[in-house]
Amino acid sequence: MQPTNTLSFRRVWMAAGLQADHSRMRRSGVISGLLLAGLFLLTVTAGFAQRHDNDADDAFLPSPIRSVSTVPGNGDVNPYGVVFIPRDFQSGSGPLRRGDILVSNFNNAANLQGTGTTIVRIPQSGAQSLFFQGTTPLGLSTALGALRAGLIVVGNFPSKDGTFATATAGSLLVINNRGQWIQSFAGPEIQGPWDMALVDHGDRAIAFIANTLTGSIARLDFAVRASGLTLLRSKTIASGYMHRGDPVTFVVSPTGLVYDEHSGVLYVASTGDNAVFAINNAADRMTDAGMGRLVYQDNTHLHGALAMAEAPNGHLLVANSDGINSDPNQPSEIVEFTKGGTFVKQLSVDPAQGGAFGLAVRSTEDVVTFAAVDDNTASLLIWLLNSEE
Repeated sequence: MQPTNTLSFRRVWMAAGLQADHSRMRRSGVISGLLLAGLFLLTVTAGFAQRHDNDADDAFLPSPIRSVSTVPGNGDVNPYGVVFIPRDFQSGSGPLRRGDILVSNFNNAANLQGTGTTIVRIPQSGAQSLFFQGTTPLGLSTALGALRAGLIVVGNFPSKDGTFATATAGSLLVINNRGQWIQSFAGPEIQGPWDMALVDHGDRAIAFIANTLTGSIARLDFAVRASGLTLLRSKTIASGYMHRGDPVTFVVSPTGLVYDEHSGVLYVASTGDNAVFAINNAADRMTDAGMGRLVYQDNTHLHGALAMAEAPNGHLLVANSDGINSDPNQPSEIVEFTKGGTFVKQLSVDPAQGGAFGLAVRSTEDVVTFAAVDDNTASLLIWLLNSEE
């Protein structure tokens, strides 16, 4: 949904002194020599307090970048999904608080893909902690979301030996606010859940699922209670996206999903097609729209579109896998573009390729928080953008 708090961004990002093991994933959560600095230049419009001089290019220096290891005690690596706990989340007696960040891990300590069993909690201050640990077979994917009723939903796309050849269709797991597994959903519309857009309507919710095994997008409609979810109906609403296994990235398939409630459009980032598509009437349609309408295809800046999020200004942010249309001069990029398909800016989260994946944005009246994982260092990078009076 297009926020009422609209920001117009001009951004310059700088990274220096980043030392890491540049293999695909790192077993240790200890990050050596991480020095990051960032500069955001923002034009503030509706919803944020404005400077008295009404300068169209007010500059804001963000709070220091925070880097947090996503490696829990069992050694899981390869952080994928990222979600903020919403403001009115029903925490009950559980540990989660609004503004906390959850990160799902896809690999185990042996770095085998599709075998990660954990979700870590990163509070607004203090050390990370384990929120959830399941039992194998699990491979917790980028499909991670939170419902205000006090529920966490996460995609499970497990592999027996860390290869795509032994991957199974998987499921959606429902976890309560105390970090306890309470439900699983599987079926023909859940075929390797790789990413998800979770739309919360209180007592109802919609989960749009990107399926790797079928190259399709499914919509699952749920009734929501604090005790769990009830599946009301499911439907494939888009299909035809490139999908295949990959020895490095595990899969190449549709990934990032963003739903715009104002327009009813679901945006789909398809890694293999290296493009972003739009599905109209996504919450109501009962027919398959195919791949939908092409929104953004940019071989200069896109290098295998992955996870996607919406910025406060209505732009889309997409991570790049570097497994498609690779460019060593543009490693681990997150690209910003308009919904009309115009490139805006890009930034790198790691000097080596293959680091960018899950990302999320949280907006309040006076603060925007942007979080993005770096797979190469098994860490989460967090930026705070503060308004001025």
